[in-house]
Amino acid sequence: MTLTLQQLNSADPAEALRLLDGLYEHSPWIAEQALAQRPFASLAALKHAMVTVLAHAGVDAQLALIRAHPELAGKAMVSQSLTAESTNEQTKAGLTNCTPEEFAHIQQLNAQYNTRFGFPFILAVRGPRGTGLAKREIIATFERRLGNPVDFERAECLRNIHRIAEIRLNDKFGFEPMVGNAVWDWHEDLSRHSDPEFAEQGQLTVTYLTDAHRACAADLVVRMRECGFDEVDIDAVGNVVGRYHGATPDAPALLTGSHFDTVRNGGKYDGRLGIFVPMACVRQLHAAGRRLPYAFEVVGFAEEEGQRYKATFLGSGALTGHFNPAWLDQQDADGVTMRAAMQHAGLPATLGSIGALKRDPSDYLGFVEVHIEQGPVLNEMDLPLGVVTSINASVRYLCEAIGMASHAGTTPMNRRRDAASAVAELALYAEQRAATDGDSVATIGMLQVPGGSINVVPGRCLFSLDLRAPSNAQRDALERDILAQLRVICERRGIGLKTEETMRAAAAPSAPAWQARWERAVAALGVPLHRMPSGAGHDAMKLHEVMPQAMLFVRGQNSGISHNPLESTTSDDMELCVNAFSHLLDQLATEHKH
Repeated sequence: MTLTLQQLNSADPAEALRLLDGLYEHSPWIAEQALAQRPFASLAALKHAMVTVLAHAGVDAQLALIRAHPELAGKAMVSQSLTAESTNEQTKAGLTNCTPEEFAHIQQLNAQYNTRFGFPFILAVRGPRGTGLAKREIIATFERRLGNPVDFERAECLRNIHRIAEIRLNDKFGFEPMVGNAVWDWHEDLSRHSDPEFAEQGQLTVTYLTDAHRACAADLVVRMRECGFDEVDIDAVGNVVGRYHGATPDAPALLTGSHFDTVRNGGKYDGRLGIFVPMACVRQLHAAGRRLPYAFEVVGFAEEEGQRYKATFLGSGALTGHFNPAWLDQQDADGVTMRAAMQHAGLPATLGSIGALKRDPSDYLGFVEVHIEQGPVLNEMDLPLGVVTSINASVRYLCEAIGMASHAGTTPMNRRRDAASAVAELALYAEQRAATDGDSVATIGMLQVPGGSINVVPGRCLFSLDLRAPSNAQRDALERDILAQLRVICERRGIGLKTEETMRAAAAPSAPAWQARWERAVAALGVPLHRMPSGAGHDAMKLHEVMPQAMLFVRGQNSGISHNPLESTTSDDMELCVNAFSHLLDQLATEHKH
């Protein structure tokens, strides 16, 4: 018999604890302490209550919980002494059916892991979709996590334990995230398209107007039509535009969307989540035969990453009237101009047709975007959703420090003009300066000694500077201090300096009314509210120039890594995201009725 929240909320303490038996391996105290927070408004609220109990329990209790778990394909499995829940999970992942070679390899990994960490390796083997990871994925994860620092790995084990508990709780309540599963599957399906040289290596890369990119656009058109959009088109820059009409023909529209291009060897969710989540909302509206008092426009932006051409935010920029005419003559690595690529894709490639894409902001209520976080914050806090307060302001420089190349053996330390050491000193200062300033970040991502040799004091050093902060004023202060310190360092060391600013973007603070709508949507799901800035740039930055905008983040797995094949999120978190988006649509509908 499946359990209901009403049953759980009304049961006496002993019965409630019995109903939640087996969620955490041999550790009923977690559910027992969480039950003190009854009544629970949602399953998500119950899940987070248990997360909170464990977070406050202390390291000794956390380690005891980890050690209560069996090894993967270990002695307990062989002797058939696993709990029923663990047996089910290891069976679904195929671990009870290993070849002798696989079994021996996993035993070896178990031994290495225990020696290094002092506790068993824990992985939610039913995976982000709940249907089970393949054995090769399990073994690859095992091998990768052996390199983690001990404290980080302990926390990663706890995150996997919470995921195991989430799936077990879903089983008890007979809950399956059907909408989240569909959205997860859509991402998986779209990821079969990849530029050929990367597809051969099993990597996902989709750059502007390649055959793989156009195949993605064609798939999105089909999928949008299946969801029930009234109009679906590919526009003059390759954006896929779906429109779900409002109850009246002249109704203003809510605009949303994100990009479907990727970085090289990227992940499946960056950008694409922000297309598929609102599509799932339209599918639900269409299935219910429901019209909103406003139109709903979902755009799959053709380009955001700037990978094939130096034309970042091309897709969203076309909607705000910021398409740079010079881009048409840019060439990719193979010498193909953007104009030729557009013509090959069947697009008109004229400034007139592109200029016609500019939207009139008075026709729109605003722009909202959902996006995978692309960072570790929500993952570390064990929170599924985060409300974005501002997209950070940023500035980038390419610089050159010019010293004197000299013999590494014969040049005394006090006679050197070491260009690389000057930059190294700056890197440490930049790290310290950004750390003193809430939510600011500073990065030297490229550091190169041209023609460097093991026995030569570096005479030149090329380096980059990437500075970001939640407000323009914070960014400007960070930039001022770091550049001033760079000049001081170079002067003291006798180093020449060249700096070139290559990019500057203003902060895009969320419109208060729209941020509040996201906050109400998250709170309505029973999920704790967390506000956070976005350190990454998004299409919302471009739309911010012409209309109010606000964003919602979804937790990523694997430390929230992004622009990487390990980028991942769960179908449960996707379902919560769709529910939050639907709630925002309902809020807006209520506002427009009055």
